[in-house]
Amino acid sequence: MQKMVVTQRQCPARRVPSGEPTIIEEGQFLTINQSLGGNYTVTFQGNMLRIDGTDADAIGQEPEVLEFTDSGTGEIVEEQVWQALDSIFDPEIPISLVSLGLIYKVEVDQAGKNVRIDMTLTAPGCGMGPVLVSDVDYRVAMVPNVETVKVELVFDPPWSREMMSEEAQLEAGLFF
Repeated sequence: MQKMVVTQRQCPARRVPSGEPTIIEEGQFLTINQSLGGNYTVTFQGNMLRIDGTDADAIGQEPEVLEFTDSGTGEIVEEQVWQALDSIFDPEIPISLVSLGLIYKVEVDQAGKNVRIDMTLTAPGCGMGPVLVSDVDYRVAMVPNVETVKVELVFDPPWSREMMSEEAQLEAGLFF
């Protein structure tokens, strides 16, 4: 699906595979290589980058809309953190990280306005690990009252397909 586009506005992106944040300025030519799970993998000036689906309008695509209502209490709503996590899809298997069973723990620190997340990968050597961590950080930071997000990659217990929801196993063709 390679498609050449021009950025319509300044666009945040993350380098693949490091997950390092970068900005693509308005009016830049780039190539969309892939669109899976609501995010875009693009090539810009010889670099592979990932653009979040919520920023898709910057590259002339239909943006994914994540809407969270501020409770008005100044507190982080844990359910909204889980909603944000469920909106993030593995780039190679377009199934949400939550449905894949990759999110092990969410801790909300109301006093510090901090969310701590323990997550794993489908394989310890997954090259997209840093990108997925940056996806989690980016999306969870959209939840009202979240000031910092700390994502910890853990590999104990090791991930297995049994951790996937039944729906995810069906979608991936692993449930018979």
